[in-house]
Amino acid sequence: MRKLFLLVTVSASFFSDGLFAQMEKVDTVMMRKIREEENNHSQLASIAHNLTDVCGPRLTNSPGYRSAIKWITQTFKEWGLQNAGPEAWGEFGRGWSTENAYLAMRKPYYENMIAYPSAWTKSTPGRISAAVQFIDSYDSASIAKLGDSVKGKIIMRRPNIPAIKSPFDTFATRYPDTVLDKLPDDYMLRRSEIDSFMPVVKSQYQAKLNLEAKGAVALISSRPDLRDGTVGAQGGPGYKKGYKATMPEMLITREDYLKLARLLNDKKQVQLEIDVQNKFYDDDLTGYNVVGEITGTDPVLKNQVVILGGHLDSWHAGTGATDNAAGCAVMMEALRLLKALNVHPRRTIRIALWGGEEQGPYGSFGYVKKHYGNPKDMKLTAEQKNVSAYFNLDNGSGKIRGIYLQNNEKVRDIFSTWLAPFADLGAAHITGSNTGSTDHLSFDAVGIPGFEFIQDPLEYETRTHHTNMDTYDHLSIDDLRQASIIVAAFVYNTAMRDEMLPRKPLPKPERFVFDTDFPF
Repeated sequence: MRKLFLLVTVSASFFSDGLFAQMEKVDTVMMRKIREEENNHSQLASIAHNLTDVCGPRLTNSPGYRSAIKWITQTFKEWGLQNAGPEAWGEFGRGWSTENAYLAMRKPYYENMIAYPSAWTKSTPGRISAAVQFIDSYDSASIAKLGDSVKGKIIMRRPNIPAIKSPFDTFATRYPDTVLDKLPDDYMLRRSEIDSFMPVVKSQYQAKLNLEAKGAVALISSRPDLRDGTVGAQGGPGYKKGYKATMPEMLITREDYLKLARLLNDKKQVQLEIDVQNKFYDDDLTGYNVVGEITGTDPVLKNQVVILGGHLDSWHAGTGATDNAAGCAVMMEALRLLKALNVHPRRTIRIALWGGEEQGPYGSFGYVKKHYGNPKDMKLTAEQKNVSAYFNLDNGSGKIRGIYLQNNEKVRDIFSTWLAPFADLGAAHITGSNTGSTDHLSFDAVGIPGFEFIQDPLEYETRTHHTNMDTYDHLSIDDLRQASIIVAAFVYNTAMRDEMLPRKPLPKPERFVFDTDFPF
């Protein structure tokens, strides 16, 4: 049955623009070898362990990020990759790490709190105790209303949602087959959300500077969609030239945040003790990606490139396991599989792991502008014509269920054929949708076919995304091993086919969605 199914699927490339299309070839022997190598000799778990447990949090330009680049470069060289190492993409800004962080409630009684500093915020001048004061909003009117009362106080915003998320809401889910071919096009939605969100972020940044100028000593914040000790931890713009680091800000659990709010509403005196020591790194403001290659062997096609990647950087409260050591480990393992099988690709295969994605994504966009052109003017380089495809993975730890076409219907039949050998692994679905918010958009913006794989959500958005729970133990290793097989197959097929993958019409010049004057 499996052979019959494959034969029918492979024969499904019928007509394109009214002409008979070349039958897509699939090397079924190589597909089987890729599976066997992963099933029998997987190094996925070890790669993920090194990226997370060993290197630690990988905030861009932090010590953990630099350690990861060093380890990956060494690993690439051990695997025999060519041109392996860091590659500068432009100026990012200062690195940052936490050396010590402590927060406790002292009044009305003592209680230690789970808390993490917001990234790129300042230190406290040692351990200090201060009363907590509400602010209704971070707008200028609310700050003015407080007057001088903020001096010497720790500020927290009055919560709009007075209860934690329901325990009946499940954390982890898998996509049912019925929705996978019809996933919504979220690109414009996410773009609209980002455009509307940026003024709010800028306003809050200015408010924090104003509160500090009035004498406030710290801020307390919390993410309203989390529970059970999970802390959302992101950061401000203190890394970026022209933006100041804001006062110390501690990010705490929703349970502690709501308790503090109830005490304040009950007119109780609330005093916190805080000691935060953060460190900035100004020695090298340059942003780096890390790359490596399997050089193509075909005399004509070796100058063409297939690129696979994901972002290496993370936030700082966890070890960036699902976001996005998972994607990096899969891409590394996929390349290792091809090296272990002694593949000699016709086209060059290049892996690129990006920096600065959590703030931009700067790394992939800087790389694209450097090598292929800028979507603002669409003045493209000669290199742009030689990239067959870019494949990205950045949606957590779930198995691959298929792929987004990014509105490029010309590749539908090709990808259907490539997925056919893996239908039994649950990866048989294609949606024409355009999905947003990660590094494939940098390539798509200059007319290079860029694709993101569909992954089961698991608990990515509900628990691990940008939180202290984003650690190795929340990885689904079996799912990631399945993903490694499929990525390796897609990269192999792209590198070996006679023609480059077909392209959409070139986009018109426009402001790229991530090319803003302020970070996320």
